[in-house]
Amino acid sequence: MRRQDGVGRSAFGKTAYLEAFLHPFAHPPMPVPHLERPICEPVELRPGARIRVQCVRQGNEAAASEPFPHFHDVHELVLFGDVHGDFIANGRRYPLSPGCIVFVPSMRQHDFALAAGPRDWLLVQIDAIAGDALVHAPGLERLDHVFCGKPGPRLRRRIATLADWLVELDNTDPFAAALAASLLHAAIHAPEIEGGKLAEDADALERLRPAIEQLRRDPANAPSAEAAAALCALAPAYFSRRFKQQIGLAWSDYVRTHRLHLASQRLLESEQTVAEIAYALGFSTPSHFGDLFHRRFGMTPNAYRHAGLARRGAQPPGSR
Repeated sequence: MRRQDGVGRSAFGKTAYLEAFLHPFAHPPMPVPHLERPICEPVELRPGARIRVQCVRQGNEAAASEPFPHFHDVHELVLFGDVHGDFIANGRRYPLSPGCIVFVPSMRQHDFALAAGPRDWLLVQIDAIAGDALVHAPGLERLDHVFCGKPGPRLRRRIATLADWLVELDNTDPFAAALAASLLHAAIHAPEIEGGKLAEDADALERLRPAIEQLRRDPANAPSAEAAAALCALAPAYFSRRFKQQIGLAWSDYVRTHRLHLASQRLLESEQTVAEIAYALGFSTPSHFGDLFHRRFGMTPNAYRHAGLARRGAQPPGSR
């Protein structure tokens, strides 16, 4: 979605996102290249930015999402347009339907199990420090925990208008952070959806966190399965079995997925070359990285960068 400098037009001039949020079935999503798991860690905010806003719109070709429990340094608000599936957090599973909203505080484990087919959402990620200040503000205590809600028509229109303004601003615009705060103020008034309790222990993933945090700190030098097990004070065989049971992926697959998603962000948000990104994230060669990236996202890194930047109306590095 094209960004503009400043609000630039009436608040009642609806963007494609506003239409999708208010009327999720009114317009079929455009088939565009997409990440299978766009809502996932890691998150890197632009220098000087307190928030990151991303509009995601996927078409009929979108496959059901793979399991990838994760967490972020940032606070995360997701405004869904058309969606079906589940949101999983705090040992509960929350059903998602068109118009739902989700809030996840910083460093809280969560996952999205989205059904195949068209879906769209607005993702607002807020710097941990700025978000923590909001969490402790009077009247915003609800932001201290995960919640999933579904606003009624009137509140939905208010949220959509704020979202419409927000997507038109550059993330570094000082007014963007204020709008994001207003959006959170509105979102907390949505009636909460009651999730069903999962059979698993909600704290079972905590034993695995030391290995995951080490990967996040230094993805280029990810620990081996044996080293990861040692970080968690677990026997290697038990660690591998438990990680697979809890995360749904083997450790090596999780490492690869983490690196590829970080690479996908850097392709769109940095001017590093493909080779620089590959080596910085620990891939053995750029060609090996390219093969894995194509297998994951269905296109080469360069094609992904050009397609993503074209949608934003930006130019690839080196073309200016």
